[in-house]
Amino acid sequence: MSAEDLEKYETEMELQLYREYRDVVGLFTYVVETERRFYLTNSVDLQVRSAENGEIFFEVTMQDAWVWDMYRPARFVKNVRVVTFKDVNIEELAKSDLELPTDT
Repeated sequence: MSAEDLEKYETEMELQLYREYRDVVGLFTYVVETERRFYLTNSVDLQVRSAENGEIFFEVTMQDAWVWDMYRPARFVKNVRVVTFKDVNIEELAKSDLELPTDT
Protein backbone atom coordinates (compact mmCIF):
# COMPACT_ATOMS: atom_id res chain seq x y z
CA MET A 1 0.00 0.00 0.00
CA SER A 2 1.44 3.32 -1.06
CA ALA A 3 1.42 6.49 1.04
CA GLU A 4 -1.16 7.93 -1.35
CA ASP A 5 -3.43 4.88 -0.88
CA LEU A 6 -3.11 5.18 2.89
CA GLU A 7 -3.93 8.88 2.81
CA LYS A 8 -6.97 8.20 0.59
CA TYR A 9 -8.14 5.47 2.98
CA GLU A 10 -7.81 7.74 6.03
CA THR A 11 -9.66 10.55 4.25
CA GLU A 12 -12.52 8.19 3.41
CA MET A 13 -12.63 6.92 7.02
CA GLU A 14 -12.80 10.50 8.35
CA LEU A 15 -15.62 11.33 5.95
CA GLN A 16 -17.52 8.20 6.99
CA LEU A 17 -17.01 9.13 10.67
CA TYR A 18 -18.28 12.67 10.06
CA ARG A 19 -21.38 11.31 8.35
CA GLU A 20 -22.05 8.99 11.28
CA TYR A 21 -21.58 11.91 13.70
CA ARG A 22 -24.04 14.00 11.70
CA ASP A 23 -26.59 11.15 11.85
CA VAL A 24 -26.34 10.57 15.63
CA VAL A 25 -25.67 14.02 17.13
CA GLY A 26 -29.38 14.76 17.48
CA LEU A 27 -29.78 11.77 19.81
CA PHE A 28 -27.53 13.26 22.50
CA THR A 29 -27.62 16.10 25.01
CA TYR A 30 -23.92 16.65 25.86
CA VAL A 31 -20.60 16.91 24.08
CA VAL A 32 -17.64 15.87 26.23
CA GLU A 33 -14.13 16.66 25.05
CA THR A 34 -10.98 15.33 26.70
CA GLU A 35 -7.38 15.54 25.54
CA ARG A 36 -7.72 12.16 23.79
CA ARG A 37 -11.36 11.74 22.76
CA PHE A 38 -14.60 13.46 21.82
CA TYR A 39 -17.87 11.97 23.11
CA LEU A 40 -21.60 12.47 22.69
CA THR A 41 -23.73 11.36 25.65
CA ASN A 42 -26.97 11.95 27.53
CA SER A 43 -25.48 11.22 30.96
CA VAL A 44 -22.23 12.73 32.19
CA ASP A 45 -20.78 13.16 35.69
CA LEU A 46 -17.60 15.16 36.36
CA GLN A 47 -15.80 14.79 39.67
CA VAL A 48 -12.76 16.85 40.66
CA ARG A 49 -10.33 14.74 42.67
CA SER A 50 -7.09 15.36 44.52
CA ALA A 51 -4.16 12.96 44.35
CA GLU A 52 -2.04 12.18 47.41
CA ASN A 53 0.67 14.53 46.12
CA GLY A 54 -1.86 17.39 45.95
CA GLU A 55 -2.34 17.38 42.19
CA ILE A 56 -5.88 17.86 40.93
CA PHE A 57 -7.36 15.45 38.39
CA PHE A 58 -10.75 14.87 36.81
CA GLU A 59 -12.87 11.73 36.75
CA VAL A 60 -15.57 11.74 34.07
CA THR A 61 -18.18 8.99 33.80
CA MET A 62 -20.67 8.64 30.97
CA GLN A 63 -23.34 6.11 30.07
CA ASP A 64 -24.54 5.23 26.58
CA ALA A 65 -22.03 7.37 24.75
CA TRP A 66 -20.85 7.69 21.17
CA VAL A 67 -17.10 8.21 20.72
CA TRP A 68 -15.38 10.00 17.84
CA ASP A 69 -12.65 7.51 16.92
CA MET A 70 -12.25 6.28 13.38
CA TYR A 71 -10.17 3.29 14.46
CA ARG A 72 -12.84 1.76 16.73
CA PRO A 73 -14.98 -0.97 15.21
CA ALA A 74 -17.93 0.06 17.43
CA ARG A 75 -18.37 3.69 18.46
CA PHE A 76 -21.36 3.24 20.78
CA VAL A 77 -20.12 2.57 24.32
CA LYS A 78 -22.31 1.52 27.26
CA ASN A 79 -20.08 2.91 30.05
CA VAL A 80 -17.09 5.25 29.86
CA ARG A 81 -14.75 6.32 32.64
CA VAL A 82 -12.03 8.85 31.91
CA VAL A 83 -9.40 9.89 34.46
CA THR A 84 -7.23 12.80 33.37
CA PHE A 85 -4.99 15.58 34.64
CA LYS A 86 -5.80 17.60 31.50
CA ASP A 87 -8.75 19.88 30.77
CA VAL A 88 -12.24 18.45 30.27
CA ASN A 89 -14.85 20.39 28.31
CA ILE A 90 -18.56 19.58 28.73
CA GLU A 91 -21.14 21.41 26.64
CA GLU A 92 -24.90 21.02 26.46
CA LEU A 93 -26.09 20.81 22.86
CA ALA A 94 -28.80 23.23 21.75
CA LYS A 95 -32.06 21.51 20.93
CA SER A 96 -33.47 21.98 17.46
CA ASP A 97 -36.10 24.64 16.91
CA LEU A 98 -37.98 22.05 14.88
CA GLU A 99 -38.95 19.89 17.85
CA LEU A 100 -42.65 19.27 18.12
CA PRO A 101 -44.34 20.44 21.32
CA THR A 102 -45.48 17.71 23.69
CA ASP A 103 -49.16 17.35 24.54
CA THR A 104 -50.07 18.47 28.06
